[in-house]
Amino acid sequence: MRTPAPPVIHADRRGSTIEVELSVPNANVDGSRPANLTRIDIYAVNGPATNLTDNEILARGTKVASLPVKSPRTASDTIESDESAENLEPTVGEGLEQGASSEVKETITESLLESTPSRNQERRGDGSRARMDAPLVDPAALTQVRTYVGVGVDAHGHVGRFSKRVSVPLQLPPPPPPPIAISYDEKTIVITWKPVDQPGDEDVLPSRSFGPLQPSVLYNLYDATTGELVNDKPVAEYGYEDKRMDWGTKRCYEVRSVEFIAKLPIESDATGPTCEMLVDTFPPAAPKGLNAVSTDGAINLIWEPNVEPDLAGYYVLRASGDEPLQRITAQPVTEPSFFDNVKSGVRFTYAVQAVDKAGNISPRSNSVEETAR
Repeated sequence: MRTPAPPVIHADRRGSTIEVELSVPNANVDGSRPANLTRIDIYAVNGPATNLTDNEILARGTKVASLPVKSPRTASDTIESDESAENLEPTVGEGLEQGASSEVKETITESLLESTPSRNQERRGDGSRARMDAPLVDPAALTQVRTYVGVGVDAHGHVGRFSKRVSVPLQLPPPPPPPIAISYDEKTIVITWKPVDQPGDEDVLPSRSFGPLQPSVLYNLYDATTGELVNDKPVAEYGYEDKRMDWGTKRCYEVRSVEFIAKLPIESDATGPTCEMLVDTFPPAAPKGLNAVSTDGAINLIWEPNVEPDLAGYYVLRASGDEPLQRITAQPVTEPSFFDNVKSGVRFTYAVQAVDKAGNISPRSNSVEETAR
């Protein structure tokens, strides 16, 4: 009998919600494909569960979710690990595709916490809870967590290999940050926020009190459109620079406070989303190094090319005598040069301006004067 490989799971604590992400296996333990399973079951227990076997977790834990998965027509309808995928028969049934990802959310409620006393409380003999007034000096040892494990199940109810266990803290989360502010220039979007309120010692809630070991607050910034984390790791600063400039795009952000309790992250509820439409109002730099060379019946202009990535081209301006400069190119010229057929013996003044694809026009370049021969 083919035994399905374990699913891959990951859990995050955000506010009062635990988000469990899972990846469905697409192969069996021996490497054959597709995986011999019809569903993925997710179980949870309060506590680190280091003293429980996988089967004890199944027996004592709570089944948080059971997700159907498309399966092979029969358990033997597989190909070996060294066979070409062209020989792979499609899976059938309802549910997740093998190899796909999904998410399960669980809200932290009083009933979820009932199986384990909170870290600032202890059980009395009558089952009620009493507050622990003494400070906690070893938060790592006393941390209350919820531990999850996932397992694939085949059509006959046989379980496969269990996933790696993942845990999240059950303590109160840090407060969310104040509202976000967004600004940007031509290259960078700057997202800033103020630090979360840090209460005085007399204001610290007992359920988040560690005395001198109270965790420090960091921050995570999310793209609110995609849900993806923008920063590589939690930041201590009250802001972040996003280099993903794309004019005409609406960028939306959320920020969450983060604390680490016994090396496990716990995030606040989100502040945001706050959005900003990226509008290009920034003109190119003025062209540099304009020179004019006189020839018979014409003047040849040349200048240094601009380097802006959204450059559309250049406008050429000309004046005769004491007249003001006027644009003589209806459309931008794309090369940093211009050949102007003019009347011989007349002195002309020239300047150029750069223009970008949004229509922003630079200041004028230096002016030059020349007379055609």
